[in-house]
Amino acid sequence: MARYKGPVCRLCRRAGQKLQLKGARCLGPKCGIETHNSPPGMKAGSLPQRRPSDYALQLREKQQLKQIYGMLEKPFRRYVRHAERMSGVAGEMLLQLLEQRLDNVIYRAGLTMSRPQARQWVRHRHFAVNGRTVDVPSYQVKPGDVIVVREEFRASGHLNAAREAGAAGGNLSWLRVEPAEWKVEILGRPTREEIASIVDETTVMEFYSR
Repeated sequence: MARYKGPVCRLCRRAGQKLQLKGARCLGPKCGIETHNSPPGMKAGSLPQRRPSDYALQLREKQQLKQIYGMLEKPFRRYVRHAERMSGVAGEMLLQLLEQRLDNVIYRAGLTMSRPQARQWVRHRHFAVNGRTVDVPSYQVKPGDVIVVREEFRASGHLNAAREAGAAGGNLSWLRVEPAEWKVEILGRPTREEIASIVDETTVMEFYSR
């Protein structure tokens, strides 16, 4: 599956804020925002900051949301069109669809340090959904689904380090995490209040409605 393979710290620098793309590195002094607090290819304070246009603001929000979930334009646009057909506020439906991706659920459950790491582990067939191994990061989970870490992967040092660090986890009403059984149960669908997004989803939908 297609994905962005370039340097990710420059994405955070372009956005001007941390997108949490490199796990523990984003929390330490080596974070790109901490070491180079300026857009890529530009020295800090070298050019005066101009007020961005409405289109630029919409484009920036859209790009940030894509980068947070590790998506390219074509599949992301499909999510937008799907959200527009759903009943409810389109922007909130978009966030809900993105949150219900398998790689994101694994990250939210605190089993990985970042979404890219979750994506890699799903592709490596380390997780099963309802007893069936799934290697598609975009797999949409639904209420009642049970995600289990496959037994041969449970001794992984990286997995245990992420779990002990409580990388993302948190108390989410739509997830039940049972660490002792290496299991995550989907209890419902995420609400807007539980989606800690730094992006204005309304602005994203406005971009696609132009």
